[in-house]
Amino acid sequence: MDKKFKLWQAFLLGGCGIFTTCLVCTASALMFSLLVFIPTSAPTQSEQISSLPGNTPIIVSSPSPTPSLTYTPIPSPTITHTSIPTNTPTNVPTATQFAFQRLGVLSCIPANTQFDNALVVHVVDGDTIDVEIDHIRYPVRYIGIDTPEIAFTEEPFGSEASIMNSSLVGGKVVTLVKDVSEVDKYGRLLRYVIVDDLFVNYEMVRRGYASAVTYPPDVSCAETFRQAEQQARNEHLGLWAISVPTTIPTLTPRVAPPPSNCDPAYPDVCIASPPPDLDCKDIPYRRFRVLPPDPHNFDGDHDGIGCES
Repeated sequence: MDKKFKLWQAFLLGGCGIFTTCLVCTASALMFSLLVFIPTSAPTQSEQISSLPGNTPIIVSSPSPTPSLTYTPIPSPTITHTSIPTNTPTNVPTATQFAFQRLGVLSCIPANTQFDNALVVHVVDGDTIDVEIDHIRYPVRYIGIDTPEIAFTEEPFGSEASIMNSSLVGGKVVTLVKDVSEVDKYGRLLRYVIVDDLFVNYEMVRRGYASAVTYPPDVSCAETFRQAEQQARNEHLGLWAISVPTTIPTLTPRVAPPPSNCDPAYPDVCIASPPPDLDCKDIPYRRFRVLPPDPHNFDGDHDGIGCES
């Protein structure tokens, strides 16, 4: 009895061990299947399966996906728009203007006006020249002065004025300065002319080769030219020397001694003493002084004047 019970007990124990072992194996197999054959997540597009010859599948996995970045927006700074003041452009003096400032007489030239450099190609006369600006020829009439003419009728001192003008500007590069008007009625440019820091219009007047004239509205230097003309007149320069009165010495005429037969009763004329007795019609004199005794009786009314009629 005891022997049978022990066999039965051994059988139960063995069966339970086998059952337990199978149960463990089955659970292990089930877990393996889940790990190998069931994917943990759906395949991504970065995974690709390629086949080599022999139909051997190879699974090529793409690199690990780049982790996405989370951007935190930075608030834009608030910009306050302020109005920018509009500055009035300031005139910057040119080199020529700085040179003008060194010459006192040039202070009459209007500021902020038109300046042109030009080549003098011909001197017409004392107040007119021809110039080239950008290879274009222009006639130029000096502002505020006038010189004697030489074109149609040569006036006194016209040639001298033309020669002086030519010595100042002939063949040189000059600076032309506008006043108000662009041209005169003949189409000539109206300009002040500067060469080698010399104000040509002013010099022509100051040296006596031109007179000052005023043609509005170009009158910026009219007073300067008037003063220059007065200086030339005072010094009798140039054309003002022509009008200087010449002092002619007063010559005392030589009076021939009266003939010995002139009667002393007529001291201012020579009338011979009688005989013969003479009347007023016999002599060429009228209204002359008569002293007593008046031998010819020329002073009938005895007022001291003979032959009054």
